[in-house]
Amino acid sequence: MKPLNSILSLIIVIALVILCQQIISNSIANQKNKKDYAELNNVKYGFLSVDEWKTRIIPIVEDEIIKLHLSKENERVLKKHIESLLNTLFDKIDKKIREGNADTLKGRTAQSFIDTFIKPDDIKKGIPEYADAVILEIKKPETKRQIKGVLNEQLQQYADKTFDTRDTSVLNDILWRTNSQNIESARIKIDSDISTLKDRIDKETLLLITLGVMLFAMFGFSKQPLCPSQYMLLMLSLIVLLIAGVATPMIDMEATIPQLSLELMGQSIRFENQVLYFQSKSILDVFWIMITHKAMQMKLVGALLVTFSIIFPVLKLLSTLGHYYNYRHARKNPVIKFFVFNSGKWSMADVMVIAIFMAYVGFNEIITHEFGKLKSAGQEQELMLITTNATSLQPGFYLFLTYTLLALFLSGFLARKPQA
Repeated sequence: MKPLNSILSLIIVIALVILCQQIISNSIANQKNKKDYAELNNVKYGFLSVDEWKTRIIPIVEDEIIKLHLSKENERVLKKHIESLLNTLFDKIDKKIREGNADTLKGRTAQSFIDTFIKPDDIKKGIPEYADAVILEIKKPETKRQIKGVLNEQLQQYADKTFDTRDTSVLNDILWRTNSQNIESARIKIDSDISTLKDRIDKETLLLITLGVMLFAMFGFSKQPLCPSQYMLLMLSLIVLLIAGVATPMIDMEATIPQLSLELMGQSIRFENQVLYFQSKSILDVFWIMITHKAMQMKLVGALLVTFSIIFPVLKLLSTLGHYYNYRHARKNPVIKFFVFNSGKWSMADVMVIAIFMAYVGFNEIITHEFGKLKSAGQEQELMLITTNATSLQPGFYLFLTYTLLALFLSGFLARKPQA
């Protein structure tokens, strides 16, 4: 290999290693940010939160109390209710007095006097006037202020007795770590961090993939058998891509309601960016979840996942390296021969890529379909519901895909080496 090509190739590999470290570090940080952001926007703190509903409904009711006004129509209805109440009240008082006077001679004498000089029907004839007097009293400014004060006081008592009992320790931890006083300020801060890191990760990933492809293209265009240094550099680049692919998130699965609004007492109540579900996982994350699960079958699946997607590819690369250099007569070792020539059908890297992509497509379609049902239901109930899902493939998927494709090219390059 020419000195200039050697120096350039070495610089590319060093750059790949640095980029790999940066991508993993930034991806882990951004994965944490995304989880925090999803937690802040979780529907349990919004549409399903008693506290949130309380903060939105109380101002509406208070506003309605302030605007409380007795119209002519309401005045007529109220007068009928007052007249009915006064009639009932008078009958109860009359009945109570008669029952009390029936037990003694003095009482019976008093009752005879009442029956002689006081006619119940005459009193009842004045009930409409009494009702008018009550309504007139109610319509006085001072009485209105007292009524509104009582209603507001009662509303506040109900509000004090209504509160959320869910655990908010995770939310409080996020607010503490972001040094934020409330959810909204924490959202703004974390959203800015996510955007900055995402832009950086995307650029680093594109550069890493470009440099890896460039390195393979440099050696592939020569049509000559790979020399040891070339082979070593290609191996290192594949290892870097594999590490970056398995250690960074491959897919973000998110179901979100960006906007949900309804009308209450003529005023709009709107909830935005309500997260129903969010997961951001790398292969290593999935493996750890499965291997730490209580169910034995989950542990088995986790072991198979890491075996076919990480251990086998790594052993194949190492075995190919040993075979290429014939380290300690590695070419005669049956285990080395197995991994070099026969382990291809056992390596599930290509299947893994397809499985992840199909999971992305499937989850995307399922969420879209289910959200369509919610939207239809919302229209029938005069509820405005805008639905979407933000499921997306992440840099880890493209890095793992690049590793899988370039590993195939490496096998083709090895075929150029003359047989010993």
